[in-house]
Amino acid sequence: MNTNKSLQDVLDAAGNTVELLRNSQLPAYGFPVVPAEFTNFRREAKAWHTTAVMYDQTHHMVNLWLSGPGALSLLADTGVNSFANFPVDSAKQFVPVGPSGGVIGDGILFRLGEAEFVFVGRAPVCNWLTFRAGQGYDVEVRRDERSSPRTFGKAVKRDVWRFQIQGPRAWDVIEKLNGGPVEQLKFFRLSHLTVAGERVRTLRHGMAGAPGLELWGPYESYDRIRETILEAGREFGLEPVGARAYGVSALESGWIPSSLPAIYTGDELRAYREWLPATGYEAMNALAGSFVSDDIEDYYLTPWDLGYGGHVKFDHDFVGRDALRAIDPATQRRKVTLAWHAEDVAKILASPVDRDGPAYQLFELPLTTYGSATFDTVHDADGRTVGLSLYTGYSPFGREAISLATVDPDVPFGAEVRVVWGEPGGGTRKVTVEPHEQITVRAIVSPAPYTAMARETYRHGWRSEAAVSS
Repeated sequence: MNTNKSLQDVLDAAGNTVELLRNSQLPAYGFPVVPAEFTNFRREAKAWHTTAVMYDQTHHMVNLWLSGPGALSLLADTGVNSFANFPVDSAKQFVPVGPSGGVIGDGILFRLGEAEFVFVGRAPVCNWLTFRAGQGYDVEVRRDERSSPRTFGKAVKRDVWRFQIQGPRAWDVIEKLNGGPVEQLKFFRLSHLTVAGERVRTLRHGMAGAPGLELWGPYESYDRIRETILEAGREFGLEPVGARAYGVSALESGWIPSSLPAIYTGDELRAYREWLPATGYEAMNALAGSFVSDDIEDYYLTPWDLGYGGHVKFDHDFVGRDALRAIDPATQRRKVTLAWHAEDVAKILASPVDRDGPAYQLFELPLTTYGSATFDTVHDADGRTVGLSLYTGYSPFGREAISLATVDPDVPFGAEVRVVWGEPGGGTRKVTVEPHEQITVRAIVSPAPYTAMARETYRHGWRSEAAVSS
């Protein structure tokens, strides 16, 4: 009989956290509810570069609503970000770390009112904020959980729908929806828009080098708003994006969506691990990739590893402040894109139909995620480990395989490195893995974001390291 009630129980019973997570029986990740494709993932992924797209972000993230006099204090005490200048009707990339300085996760934090916020992101940050809110803060917390990835025909209900309109023709679509010109607010500022007679909230966003908006409103109007957006965008070539293509934009624009939450060690976090359930995200999390260490802390990533070093501001006290204060940013790895060598990728792609050749770990298209958090070793030409490849896939627009990685500060752009693809020893016992051999893939160190338009037009500090304020 399994008597585990908490994450701490699971870790105590397992003995080795790395072994536990590397052999997790978690199925492959799937974006919930949204169809895999509306046309085909190649066409949809190209459209955010060439015309316009509508991303349906309604179902795959948690909405964590925070309100009350203690809400701002909770956030400031938890995030590395400065809250000295966070006006109502603005948003920021919120990054909390653990006492060790390792990142717990990230997501978008919206300030809707003086004491009203919503964090939109994955479970680890929402869990951490929910736990911390119970530590004496005068704050009300309401969770709108992500939709189930396996609905089995059952009805789905969320608090709000969320759509993004992005691409070079996005603003044409937006102004047609509005029936006239729309002010282009500063990046990550909030406003309102009238769509199908309904006043909805907006976030100024931007991808593919052009301004765009994220819109949200009550879930009851989901169908009407969605159809209105698609109809308005028809003349501008707007494409609805399905689940397969959705993650390609993150890959091209430089966002690593799933780092390992740095919460598995340390006496300071024992109460938190005892609060987390034995069947939750943190307990079921699946580590994947060629990098293997017996120490789970070797999988923790700092804000600098993920391109968030510029967000770290020491103008306030927060969990992990002392650990980050002791770090010299100049010594930290930095986020880059690796452009994989076509010939080496071709060998991997041909493996499933090459009966006489070696079997490699399957390279899924367009995203290769076979674990919740992926860590593939990156070597230089001399065999020295210089980094980790963290998120890999295929860019239909560029017709190439790329990955987001973190590499040593002395590795220059243009350097050729090697990514070790596949797990050692024939692979782990994860249900997403079949017996395979490893292969070394050549790759060129390139900027992140990889897409030139995104790299040159995103506000500094959102997905690039060149932060000036946050």
